[in-house]
Amino acid sequence: MSVLLYSLTSVFIVSLISLIGILTISIKEKNLRKILLILVSFSAGSLLGSSFIHLLPEAIEEFGFGLNVSVYLLSGILIFFILEKFICWRHCHIPTSKEHPHPLAFMNLIGDALHNFIDGMIIGGTYIASIPLGIATSIAVIIHEIPQEISDFGVLLYGGFDRKKALTFNFLSACLAFLGAIASILIGAYIENLSLFLIPFTAGGFIYIASSDLIPELHKETKPLKSFIQLVSLIFGIAIMFLLIFLE
Repeated sequence: MSVLLYSLTSVFIVSLISLIGILTISIKEKNLRKILLILVSFSAGSLLGSSFIHLLPEAIEEFGFGLNVSVYLLSGILIFFILEKFICWRHCHIPTSKEHPHPLAFMNLIGDALHNFIDGMIIGGTYIASIPLGIATSIAVIIHEIPQEISDFGVLLYGGFDRKKALTFNFLSACLAFLGAIASILIGAYIENLSLFLIPFTAGGFIYIASSDLIPELHKETKPLKSFIQLVSLIFGIAIMFLLIFLE
């Protein structure tokens, strides 16, 4: 019951972040891009920190570093590659424009909904392994969802949605994380050692997002001062994950 309560609470917070886009309406696009790139740096650091400080050590301590852990890690990378490649949805965190187009609004919603379902499974699965690991994973997801949901809200507006409709559909998409969390917990009740798969799978997904989507966006900024700020934000994201060790 405590696993279910923690999972649903975390998913509820993640879902609420889908409404954050409304706060960016009054921010000029140029300033929004600057803010987002700092958030992207912080997000990349938190995802990498969660993977290498929490998830992989937990999997190795629990199950050893065998071939199965490596295969499940690689499967996480491949699944997120497939999600982006064939469903035409991408973890992009830059506002959409004529110079930076995104997929059609409904296509983005479909991909985002599937991603949110997987997020829910990840959160539920890591709570099954341990409460502290679930908290660390949830925080990494929450940090990453802030720039992601701002971008998704912009995609819907650019695709012709009005603000109310964009917020509603973005929130409904986010709520699929509840189904993912519940599905993960129910499956975990019948499949022994489900965490053997989900923990390294989650690490693989986080590593893919950080290294394939987030960090390449940061490389587009070449000015020394802004690049240094991004580096500091990246390190800060890792440091947050390191401090969470003390929860364990």
